[in-house]
Amino acid sequence: MDFTWTAEEIRRVGYRVADLVAEHLSNLPDEPVFRPLPPDRLARAQSSALPERGQPVDTLLDEFAREIAPYPFGNGHPRFYGWVNSPPAVVGVFGAALAAAMNPSVAGGNHGAVALEHEVVGWFRRLLGFPEGSAGLLVSGTSTAALISLAAARHRACGHVGWDVRASGLQGRGDSPRLTVYLGSEAHGCHQKAVELLGLGSASIRHVPGDERLRLRADALDTMLAEDLADGRLPVAVVASAGSVNTGAIDPLDALADVCARHDVWLHVDGAYGGPAVMLEELRPELAPMARADSVALDPHKWLYVPVDAGLVLVKDAAGLRDAFSLVPPYLRTDGDEHGVQGPPWFSEFGTEQTRPFRALKVWLALRYFGLEGYRELLAHDMALARRLAAGVRQAPALVLWEPQGLSIVCFRAAPPALGDDGEALDRLNRAVLSRVQLGGEAFLSSTVMGGRFWLRACVVNPRATESDVDRLLAVVQAAVAAELTPGA
Repeated sequence: MDFTWTAEEIRRVGYRVADLVAEHLSNLPDEPVFRPLPPDRLARAQSSALPERGQPVDTLLDEFAREIAPYPFGNGHPRFYGWVNSPPAVVGVFGAALAAAMNPSVAGGNHGAVALEHEVVGWFRRLLGFPEGSAGLLVSGTSTAALISLAAARHRACGHVGWDVRASGLQGRGDSPRLTVYLGSEAHGCHQKAVELLGLGSASIRHVPGDERLRLRADALDTMLAEDLADGRLPVAVVASAGSVNTGAIDPLDALADVCARHDVWLHVDGAYGGPAVMLEELRPELAPMARADSVALDPHKWLYVPVDAGLVLVKDAAGLRDAFSLVPPYLRTDGDEHGVQGPPWFSEFGTEQTRPFRALKVWLALRYFGLEGYRELLAHDMALARRLAAGVRQAPALVLWEPQGLSIVCFRAAPPALGDDGEALDRLNRAVLSRVQLGGEAFLSSTVMGGRFWLRACVVNPRATESDVDRLLAVVQAAVAAELTPGA
C-alpha cells in the first residue's frame, strides 16, 4: 500500500468519508438513541489478530459503515441526555480533520498551530476575566486540567515553607507538614484522582460541608482552614464548582475567594461544564467570580459542542506554573524569540504533555463560527429545554424533582405513592426504569446518587434537541415506571 496518495485519490476517499459523516449525523434522529453491540462483537474485537497485510481503504470504510457506525455512543442524537456529552459541532468535525492533516506537535515553536492556541487561550482569558499575562493551555479535559492546577498549587504551597517539592519529592523532609486539599461533596472524582497522582493520598482530602443546595459552605471552609493552619497542616488548594456535573449547582465563588485570600490558599474552580454559562446575563453574577480564582478548568468539548478532546486550563500565576513544570533552565529559555524558529515560550514548559495535538483549530473554528451571540442562543436553548423537562416532572404524579434545578441538568426519580417512603424499593424501581429507558432506544438518561439515594439524571447539552424530544423523554420515563409497576410486564 502506498504511503503517498495522489490528490485525486485523497479527494475520492475524502468525498466518501464526507458522505459517511453526513449520513451519520443526518440520520441520527431516525435511529435508536442507543443500540447495544451484538453479543459477539466485543469478543471478536478483543481477540482480533494483528493485520499482516494491508487492505484497500474502501474495504476498511465498508467495515466502518457496517461494524462501527451503527453503534455510536449516542451523544449525537437529539434525545441523548446522559452525562455531559454534547453532539459535535460540524465545523469542529472539519477542524479536527484539518488539524490531523497538518499533524503538528504543538509543544512550541514558531508555526501556525502555536499562534492559534495563543489566540484561543486569549479569548478564554478575556471571557473568564483572567488578566493578560496569565497562562493557559488546551488539554485533553478537566482531569488533566485538575492535575496541572493542583501541581502548581502544591509547588506554591511547598515553596512557602522552603520545601523544593520538585527536587526532594514528598519524602524529602521528615518534618514535612500534612499537605491538604479541600473538596465539596459535589467535586468531580478527577480531583481526588489528581490528589492521589500527586502523591498526597486521598487521606489528605478534607470534605467541606455543603448547604441544602449542595453548594460548598464558605463559613465551614473558613473554620476548617483556620483550624488546620493552627494544627500545622499546609493547605494546598480549595476546589470549587462553577456548575457541578451532578445537579448544576454553582458554589458561592465570591465568598470562597474571600476565604482563600484571607488564608492565602489557592482556589481552583472546576468550570468544565458550567463555565461557558458566564456568557448568559442571568448567570453572570454567579459565575463572574471565576475571575478571582488562581486556576480554572473549562471543557469546550462539553457545553461548547467542540469534538472530543478539547479541554482548557487557565492559571493566573504564569511564572509559578512554569516553575512547577519546566525542565528548561532559565538561561536556556526562549523568551524574546517570538520571531525566530523557537517562537514564544513553549507550551510544554507549562504542563504535562511534550508532544501536544493541534486542539486549537476545532475550538477556533467553533468560536469563530458561532460567536458569543450564537453561543448565548445555544446555551439558552438547552437551559429552556431543561426547565421544560423540570416543569413536566413537577406535574407528573409518580415523579419527584430534585430542587433547585440547576443550569441544564434535571435530576428526578420515580416515587409512586404505592411504594411510600421505602427508599430501597424506590432505588430498585429507579434502577430498573433507567435500564428500561436506556435499552429501549427512544431516549437516554444517566443517573447519580444524592443523599444516599438513586436519582435519574438528564443533562441537556444538545442544540439538536427540541421541545418534542424532551416531552418524548418524559413520556418514555413514565411508560417505563408504569411497566415496572405492572406485574408480568
